[in-house]
Amino acid sequence: MIKMIQFGHVRVMGGVVAMAAAMVLAACSSGPVKMKPAELAPVANRASAQLIWSTQMGLSSPSMAPLAHQGRVYLTGSKGTVAAVDATSGRDVWRLNLGTSLSTGAGSDGQTTAVVTQGNQLIAMADGRESWRVQLSAASFTAPLVAGRRVFVLAADRSVIAFDAQNGARLWTQARPGEPLVLRQSGVLLAVGDTLVAGLSGRLVGLNPLNGTLRWEASIANSRGTNEVERLVDLVGSVSRIGNSVCARSFNSAVGCVDTDTGRLLWSKPAQGVTGVHGDEQYVFGSETDGRLMAWQRAKGDRAWEVDRLKFRELTAPLALGRLLVVGDGTGLVHLLSREDGSELTRLTTDGSPILAAPVLSGPALVVQTLNGGVYAWRSQ
Repeated sequence: MIKMIQFGHVRVMGGVVAMAAAMVLAACSSGPVKMKPAELAPVANRASAQLIWSTQMGLSSPSMAPLAHQGRVYLTGSKGTVAAVDATSGRDVWRLNLGTSLSTGAGSDGQTTAVVTQGNQLIAMADGRESWRVQLSAASFTAPLVAGRRVFVLAADRSVIAFDAQNGARLWTQARPGEPLVLRQSGVLLAVGDTLVAGLSGRLVGLNPLNGTLRWEASIANSRGTNEVERLVDLVGSVSRIGNSVCARSFNSAVGCVDTDTGRLLWSKPAQGVTGVHGDEQYVFGSETDGRLMAWQRAKGDRAWEVDRLKFRELTAPLALGRLLVVGDGTGLVHLLSREDGSELTRLTTDGSPILAAPVLSGPALVVQTLNGGVYAWRSQ
């Protein structure tokens, strides 16, 4: 039986929760007691940003990150609403209520959009209308990847499944069972050239998207410890990709980078975080469990800088954006920082509920989504 640990916006959720429909457990972890967030200094006002639009999607969850693609932002709400929004104006291109609760955000190639429901159904849409739905054998908490006229799903039983985007026919399955615990949060699934890259346990694997055969695998972290929780090393989204370099975080154990042409591990460094990373050609950025922001040199993984000014503020994965580093927190604030040293440039406000997923950039819009479903877009100035 697979057991799932849920790490919500408070990073570590205590208690054991029965999930009756799937007969799975959400086990508690041995993480630290929630600490008082660091007090913030007055706003620095060393940068400015203009709110250009906002919309509402209803209650959200950590796995429902906005998706930016070709000038649109694809949004989901946990009660079943999916929308494609114009990134410049904020107007709906289309909006559809699927009538069932969702467990993932949306994946899309601009033609086919796909989500997974809490009932483990994969649903595909086109032009705002449902195209097909198929039943999965396991839950998923990672947004489907839509690419090459296929829909790829990373399931909670550590399998990767490919479907025909037109009719939902199952094309192949690659199963890599591992430890009995899995994370109830977004994992790693992306396309790099003609390779499908997925996170399975503590490994990045490269698959042939046509038939699912393994091309390479690279271990970012290995299981350690004396119990199931301590041995958990699943990779968590988001990731940083620059060319053939993909950098990712292994849950609460390491950050590392892989050459996806060869499958060679470039470096791996110990790191205690539970959210993904982002970066640019020079740095990889991440937030640790205690709220320290970290920057590693992309080439070799050496520490570039760290700041503890936002400790215990329940930070999202960051977004590297030119000279800016953008991160949301558990009080609904968006922090704009200097990528060079992490110093504060300014802060932006939302509806006051936690920001659960990493900010995204779509066209001119810097977009975040809150737990209460508020979606906010700014243009930096």
